[in-house]
Amino acid sequence: MPRPEARSTAPVPERAILVGVDHPRQEWPIAESMAELERLACTDGAEVVATYVQRLDHPVPKTFIGSGKVEEIAAAVRRLDADVVIFDDELTPSQQSNLEGALGEPTKVIDRCALILDIFGNHARTRAGRLQVQLAQLQYLYPRLRGMWSHLVGEQTRGGIGSRFGQGESQLEVDRRLIRNKIHALKRDLKTLAVRREVQGKARHESGVWRVALAGYTNAGKSTLLNALSGSDVYAKDELFATLDPTTRMVELDEGRRIVITDTVGFIQKLPTTLVESFKSTLAEIRSADLVLKVVDASDKNAEAQLACVDDILRQIGAHEVASVVVLNKSDAAQPSDLAALEAANPGCETISALTGAGMSSLTWRIAHEASERERVVSVLVPYDKGSLMNEIHQTGQVLRESYEQGGTRVTARVNARLAAHLERYALADDSEAGEAPQDA
Repeated sequence: MPRPEARSTAPVPERAILVGVDHPRQEWPIAESMAELERLACTDGAEVVATYVQRLDHPVPKTFIGSGKVEEIAAAVRRLDADVVIFDDELTPSQQSNLEGALGEPTKVIDRCALILDIFGNHARTRAGRLQVQLAQLQYLYPRLRGMWSHLVGEQTRGGIGSRFGQGESQLEVDRRLIRNKIHALKRDLKTLAVRREVQGKARHESGVWRVALAGYTNAGKSTLLNALSGSDVYAKDELFATLDPTTRMVELDEGRRIVITDTVGFIQKLPTTLVESFKSTLAEIRSADLVLKVVDASDKNAEAQLACVDDILRQIGAHEVASVVVLNKSDAAQPSDLAALEAANPGCETISALTGAGMSSLTWRIAHEASERERVVSVLVPYDKGSLMNEIHQTGQVLRESYEQGGTRVTARVNARLAAHLERYALADDSEAGEAPQDA
């Protein structure tokens, strides 16, 4: 008897058709936007079988694309056995419903926002990350609920005996109420976590440790940079949204100063507003930082557009006024002419390769310099019974000179303003080296 043929248990990727509209107000070239949409689809496990682009002055209100293009895509769905059609722009609930009707069941119709939300749902690991994604997904889903149980409403509208009681709400109303309640519960849980995060952030602030946040377009190499700076092994992969949850590492600079560096979720063009709102508590790590490193993939032809996208989201979360340095990463993979153009457009930037280590010494020096610019030089005599104070000077400041005397430790150090205030009672007024460090312009 022949042995049965072995069958793979690996999940079969969904077959996807991508659709975009090229209109005059588009910020990105349509070809680049569609290429990014394809990467998003592949990240979510889909197999792209076709791509369609239509040039329009403005989207069609009923179906987003023209009726002829709808028919063309419907034929392609049947010919290519597609499971899902993904639009590059956000669809209104009615547009999505009309397109699903035109393309026929069981083909799904989703937009870029839904695709990104699905990727976030697959990649979230911590409780806070999962709650934030669930909230964004429900806020996206709520206006798109449709009357799948409309037969219940139909029975109520026929009239007659028994039609005025018994069934109460329609299933659609029940679903909406359940989602509203779930949204309120998620917001409550996230508020609790935000308070806890705020307490932790306040403790870090009061500790005097200099805080650096990494912000940038997805796949710009932030996790690789964090690993290079800290010597850690944070998960890093050449994939969109490989990491979502913030990761913090302590780093000791060459001068002996200890700083904290936090890697945050990557940004992307057309990032759903619901996600930005939901992740505000996570992105608060950027807002409360002393310095933001805006990491840019210098090898990407859309590097400037990606940087503009990052700046826009930083404005949305109120972090645009935090001191920042542009870091041109992946210089080893960039064309020299493109790299030179980026450096000219971003004066004062740091050019590095987190993968090869090129430029890393210059970047760490720049971080130390930015920290020093906001500090004061003090000369104090710290009593020997104040060992914790000396420990804080060594951990958060830069010791310039230190000696041991009968009354305590005589030290000249560069420290932050908060620690300088604590040390005032031990100040040596006759020391000519104490004074203000240069301040930011």
